[in-house]
Amino acid sequence: MTGAEVSAMGDADILILGIGNLLWADEGFGVRVADELHRRYHLPDRVRVLDGGTQGLYLVQFVTACRRLIVFDAIDYGLEPGELRLVRGDEVPRFTGIRKMSLHQTGFQEVLSAADLLGHYPEDMLLVGVQAADLENWGGSLSDPVRARIDPAIAAAVAQLAEWGVTVRPRASRLPAQDGLMERSLSIAAYEGHSVPAAD
Repeated sequence: MTGAEVSAMGDADILILGIGNLLWADEGFGVRVADELHRRYHLPDRVRVLDGGTQGLYLVQFVTACRRLIVFDAIDYGLEPGELRLVRGDEVPRFTGIRKMSLHQTGFQEVLSAADLLGHYPEDMLLVGVQAADLENWGGSLSDPVRARIDPAIAAAVAQLAEWGVTVRPRASRLPAQDGLMERSLSIAAYEGHSVPAAD
């Protein structure tokens, strides 16, 4: 492991990554779940939670530095809107030539492929994906079916951490927006107060 990889994760060996575009309705699911997990739970130093947004290959430094990886994202399986799907290990798609599953498949598959080429591919992975319902509302927030899956997605991640021997503790109170993973203006409450209405 290089010095850059060590500094990317510090003492952490587990990465929890939320990816997505907050500005495009249900595409923001992954980032919203990661932020909620961070604000609700105390996590040990060995776990890092990151807002990956749409950063693409910038995320390679973090993925190559972790041993285990949990990813939250919107998916496109053609399922019922809001249906949650858990995909583990080798089932997580790594190459762009297969059926599109994640709305960020190309970018994140490139990250995983780069990590593999660098010889630091995660030992264990879990993708917690939700079937998007609304991808047309530019400036909109999560649809109701997708918003309803935030809690189950967090529960799935907590259960996976427990399987890996990691205990998390609920915070006495949820962290305020300014202590979340993103700027306060992008917290879900602030964002929804200033979102662009959908076109008629």
